[in-house]
Amino acid sequence: MTSCQSVLPLTSCHSYSLPHSCVCVCVCQNASYLQRPDPDLPICVERTVLVWLPLAFLWLCAPWGFTTLCKKPAKAQLSKLYICKQVVAGLLLLTAIAELALTLAEDYGPSSDSTAQKHPAALYTNPVLFAVSWVVVMLCQECVRRRPRSVDSGSLFVFWLLQVLCAVFQFQTLLRDEEIDDLPRFCLFYISYGLQLIALVLSAIADVSPENPEAKATFLSRITFSWFNSMLIKGFKRPLVQEDMWDLNEKDSTQTICREFEDIMAKELKKAHSSLQKKQNKRKTKNDHQSGLAKGVSQDVLVMKEKKKKKKKDSESDYPNSWLVRTIAKTFKGVLLETALYKLIQDLLAFASPQFLKLMISFTQDKTSHAWTGYLYAVLLLVVAFLQSVILQQYSHRCLILGMKVHVALMAAVYKKVHLLKESTAGEIVNLISADAQRFNEVTNFLHLLWSYPLQIALAIAFLWIELGPSVLAGVLVMVLMVPINGWLATKSRGFQVENMKFKDTRMKIVNDILNGIKVLKYYAWESSFEAQVQEIREKELKVMRKFAYLSSVSTFIFSCAPAIVSLVTFAVFVSVSPDNILDAEKAFTSISLFNILRLPLAMLPELISIMVQTTVSKKRLKKFLSGDDLDTMAVTRDDSAAVSMTDGTYAWERDTEPVLKNVSLDIKPGRLVAVVGAVGSGKTSLISALLGELHSLRGRINIKGSVAYVPQQAWIQNTTLKDNILFGSNLDEEHYLSVVDACALGPDLDLLPGRDQTEIGEKGINLSGGQKQRVSLARAVYSSADVYLLDDPLSAVDSHVGKHLFERVIGPKGLLKDKTRILVTHGISFLPYVDEIIVLVNGVVFEVGSYDGLRASKGAFSEFLETYGKDKTQESDYEQIDTLLEGLEPQADDSPEDIVSSTLKRENSLRHSQRHSKRNGSVRVRKNSSVRFKKDSGDKKGQRLIEKEAMETGRVKFSVYLQYMRSMGWCFVTWSFLFYFIQNVAIIGQNLIGVFGALGLAQGFLVFFGTILIADGSISASRTLHTNLLSNILKAPMVFFDTTPSGRIVNRFAKDIFTVDEMIPMSFRSWILCILGVLGTLFVICLATPIFTAVVVPMAVVYYFVQRFYVPTSRQLRRLDSVSRSPIYSHFGETISGLSVIRAYGHQQRFLKQNEDTIDQNLKSVYPWFVSNRSALVLYIKLFFFFPTLFAVISRDSLNSGLVGLSISYALSVTQILNWLVRMTSELETNIVAMERVREYAEIKNEMTGPLLGIFRFDNYKVRYRPELELIFHGITCDIASTEKIGIVGRTGAGKSSLTNCLFRIIEASEGRILIDGIDISTLGLHDLRSRLAIIPQDPVLFSGTLRMNLDPFEKSSDEEIWTVLELAHLKDYVRGLPTGLQHEVSEGGENLSVGQRQLLCLARALLRKSRILILDEATAAVDLETDDLIQNTIRTEFSHCTVLTIAHRLNTILDSSRVMVLDFGKIVEFDSPSVLLNNKQRHFYAMAKDAGIRGGETSTAKNMST
Repeated sequence: MTSCQSVLPLTSCHSYSLPHSCVCVCVCQNASYLQRPDPDLPICVERTVLVWLPLAFLWLCAPWGFTTLCKKPAKAQLSKLYICKQVVAGLLLLTAIAELALTLAEDYGPSSDSTAQKHPAALYTNPVLFAVSWVVVMLCQECVRRRPRSVDSGSLFVFWLLQVLCAVFQFQTLLRDEEIDDLPRFCLFYISYGLQLIALVLSAIADVSPENPEAKATFLSRITFSWFNSMLIKGFKRPLVQEDMWDLNEKDSTQTICREFEDIMAKELKKAHSSLQKKQNKRKTKNDHQSGLAKGVSQDVLVMKEKKKKKKKDSESDYPNSWLVRTIAKTFKGVLLETALYKLIQDLLAFASPQFLKLMISFTQDKTSHAWTGYLYAVLLLVVAFLQSVILQQYSHRCLILGMKVHVALMAAVYKKVHLLKESTAGEIVNLISADAQRFNEVTNFLHLLWSYPLQIALAIAFLWIELGPSVLAGVLVMVLMVPINGWLATKSRGFQVENMKFKDTRMKIVNDILNGIKVLKYYAWESSFEAQVQEIREKELKVMRKFAYLSSVSTFIFSCAPAIVSLVTFAVFVSVSPDNILDAEKAFTSISLFNILRLPLAMLPELISIMVQTTVSKKRLKKFLSGDDLDTMAVTRDDSAAVSMTDGTYAWERDTEPVLKNVSLDIKPGRLVAVVGAVGSGKTSLISALLGELHSLRGRINIKGSVAYVPQQAWIQNTTLKDNILFGSNLDEEHYLSVVDACALGPDLDLLPGRDQTEIGEKGINLSGGQKQRVSLARAVYSSADVYLLDDPLSAVDSHVGKHLFERVIGPKGLLKDKTRILVTHGISFLPYVDEIIVLVNGVVFEVGSYDGLRASKGAFSEFLETYGKDKTQESDYEQIDTLLEGLEPQADDSPEDIVSSTLKRENSLRHSQRHSKRNGSVRVRKNSSVRFKKDSGDKKGQRLIEKEAMETGRVKFSVYLQYMRSMGWCFVTWSFLFYFIQNVAIIGQNLIGVFGALGLAQGFLVFFGTILIADGSISASRTLHTNLLSNILKAPMVFFDTTPSGRIVNRFAKDIFTVDEMIPMSFRSWILCILGVLGTLFVICLATPIFTAVVVPMAVVYYFVQRFYVPTSRQLRRLDSVSRSPIYSHFGETISGLSVIRAYGHQQRFLKQNEDTIDQNLKSVYPWFVSNRSALVLYIKLFFFFPTLFAVISRDSLNSGLVGLSISYALSVTQILNWLVRMTSELETNIVAMERVREYAEIKNEMTGPLLGIFRFDNYKVRYRPELELIFHGITCDIASTEKIGIVGRTGAGKSSLTNCLFRIIEASEGRILIDGIDISTLGLHDLRSRLAIIPQDPVLFSGTLRMNLDPFEKSSDEEIWTVLELAHLKDYVRGLPTGLQHEVSEGGENLSVGQRQLLCLARALLRKSRILILDEATAAVDLETDDLIQNTIRTEFSHCTVLTIAHRLNTILDSSRVMVLDFGKIVEFDSPSVLLNNKQRHFYAMAKDAGIRGGETSTAKNMST
């Protein structure tokens, strides 16, 4: 020691050592400073290495920040915080200058001693380095201020932290000195240290508090996620709501994510398409060559080979391959590389712990080592664990964000693709976004494990080699042998997964059908048939799920045994190879902790493989969908040659099907009104679709000049306000809007709606009558002010009076559209004389074209048609006469949401007024009246919102939800699986305590296998029960539930929530049980090894529980908000699919894409915080669990043997991992069980009332309302209808005609009074009994996906002969016979592959097959041409002559031969008598309506003769 010190005077070395002169001192002092109970660092290290280390870090990071200085500065204010930071850096600069000046003065100043030894170089270099560094810091802080959206610099925070930590050693050295040798430097150091502490604190503060705290979170806040605390506190105090969610960061918004993804996807798809083309060309050349060689080969052999090839080809090469993963990788490469780096650091840190454990054990064995060594190891273990945890948190968070972004990108891509496809089924789309895109979301958590696990295994083997030498190769060999087994399991799993997704698609397709046609199902009492269909598919799905679960159990068994077998084989070989190999505590426990690191990769590999398998299946489905052929956007050109022209057009619905239009040529001049007429199935709608570019062009060219507006045959109404439905994204022009509303006869309807034009319209226009929907659809087209109007039979859904009004005021030669080009598909003969041109279609061919008079004169098919059906249809009405009749009648308001009574009388009245007075005055008068009525109704706004916000549970998930899930599983399964897992845990503990590796290792493998199989069986039983209850209850729910619940919400239950119940909950449940048992077992072992730990465990467990209770409410509520905000995404998808042709016709794709982005963003607002809520500080707290056993091992090392210390610490190392997992699993289980809660909510909806049976009608003071808070629809109607009577029911659009049908079928229940059938009150009958005895041909012809036969006879009660008979009666026999598969012809979703008229005829066939004594026709022939209408009427007269028939009609001539006619108005029966009596009384309502339809008194006999 003395010889060392003599090299340099102690004072100079002690104060400020030179780097070059102190090297030997440092080496000598190192031993002296550390080999003592109170260690210290040498002064020269403090003065050189510890000073230069933080400065080196700063200088390395500074250049990255300086790039901002070169750019134009962003406008940023000088905040107080910024000024404080710069002032502190400035003061530090002054201290550095002062220290340099002091050294210079002492060495070269006037009072200096020239003979004395000069100060060492460090006293010159350090102040200079500091001075330059403080200038660099000031520049860096300026760079941060100039950088847009930047809050602080992470590198500056780390620099200040390093600076403060490194200076601590110098700080304590100066304090240890008993006397102060150098007061000026002493003072300068402490001033500088104080300023550095202030700088560190300032660097951890942000000076802005925006809407989203993350955007302005500092580096420290970002790595600890403390910026999220405000939401946690809010969530703990009260349940969170959507309004509490913060705005998204711009980089996380759907628009930003999609823009980049779509750009890269377009490039990758282009490459993939060209490589596919090359492949196909190569194959084609090869096949041509082979076919040349194979001419001599037997034909049968060739056919067989061809079939095999075809199968393979279909599965592999019909669409571009391997572009999706590349697109995702390129789009998110930044996040992928970042997460990879975090994962690498975390993996490397994981291997530091076993090395410290080794040092700890050697410390406990060596009783001479100083106590501080043990404490240092304990602290280092804690620091490593803390760093590992921080990095793991950042890694997990970024992985979840990556998953979210991939999911969003895929959802948006699927939605965009929907706009480009001809048609797609809602079921398939829902599965693509709820299951397939979701899988990609989940796989990102496991993505890096593909390289991380092999790396961990390799590193573990390397460290084991160091410990045990070549013996470790025996263990490696065991692992290698497991690879082929794994490969086989993966292949089998993939097959099951593909099968499972097919069943899911089919099931969702039928569920969508059921929801779309629920009213028809209830009319026909077909619920049980459709329930059976869904259940049959569900059973197949569950069968595949069971196979998949069993396979997973085998996989789990293999990998549960793996660590035990590997360690057993390795130790056995190590001991037996040489007698010198002794397995002491140090070696054994270091090896065991390394084997424990191996345990997770080996145990997780089967799960990783199964997830990858599932994702491969989803990847294939998404690739196939996203790379499918788009609609040909060039099919319709837009030059200025003619308004509408088609040259030699041949078009088909599908590429390989028969053409529906053949050699059609049209040339329509601008401003002309052209009518298209023809029988059902003649191709009228196909012609309109071709003009819209919706059909596949086989030949020909279409040109349309200017913009297009389209009114479909079945009105498409959005779930938004009535005003928004009409505006359809256009800007509001008040005057134009009012004129459109008036012309489309919507004024009086607005008066009666609860919120006027702000009333919310339900999905598919559920709270509007058929006529109102069609008028809104027409109003949308008129308001758009397009150049060309394609009107697909818009007048069929309205009565003749309104039809005439719409033709006069809107479509006809004097209407609002008089200067526009209009193509009108119509069955109404009365309008034909006023059109410029008529196109007659027959079987997809243009049969005749010409003017009305020209075609009549030509004596062709059209002329004959008119002769038969056109007598006296074109006479003008005497408006004045009707006007006088109507002025005396005062209408009464009726606020029913389903069929809001349109006061057509009042409308006609105001119509006449608007013709007599100026337009302006008229509109003022209407508005004045409206405002009076509006004021009167303003007190009761209950009916304005139809769709209520989705109900959502709050607070903790009730324990009864967990109990119900376990009950659904079966208590036997739950108990036995828990028991198996418990014994398995005991086996693991025994394995480590006793050391019987082999037997217990295998035993615990078998126990896990049985436990997993039992849980799989239980969860499949639960899935079956829950789905059955949900489906059964949904089908029994009252109609009002479907009216007020968007189908997206119900679909969400069957898609996402059932997916969670099937796949996520069982996994979470199993992991949770294993984690709980693992934690308890580990704590037991630690307490056994270090009994003192027992004193800490209880208080820590209590604190742990309360801290977790603080975090979980927020996490759980965010999960619920996620579920609720996901339903609108499905609803919007469904709405878009049903209205695709309308959206495309108006060119509004971009607006809907934007709306989709906004809907997804709303969902992301709750998804993103949920990710953060899982990254809690709780995980950092868990590290203390591990620190205490280590600390106690140091404290009581004299009383513990090294073996127990090793056991205790190796278990403590694993407990942090298990506790981490437990936090995650508890949160995941509680958030996943929310799906169970949501399924239970819909499985407990109040059912339709049922009671015991059954057909003479009597209405007895019958009153009804749609919902309790709304006004009456029927105001006490009373009447009697005799058996076999034929009753016609008429009334203006919205008069309540269809509501009468709903009452008969008890779709809505009576508020007062009753309906008697055969003297029995129908409310006492069972619903199934009642509905199965009534037959209906509904207003909207609804068909279901399946065969034609299934649509007619879902219960398969009738023979094929009976079905062919009814098809003949419905005039469909020839059509069905002409189909390749006849009765087995597949009907697409919603019957889209049949025309509306054909669908209506199928509904007639359905009613005929039912052989009911009571038939209700709800405007059943509105969508068919007059000839078909006449055929239907004849069939009804002959086949239903023995039945009571109620006919709701728009076409009065169809009910003129009824026994009696019931005239409804404002929910009352105003007239009820025979047609002849009603027509002969000119004061009657019926007379006025007949007058409009061109029918005169005394014509009933003519009508009868015509019909016969």
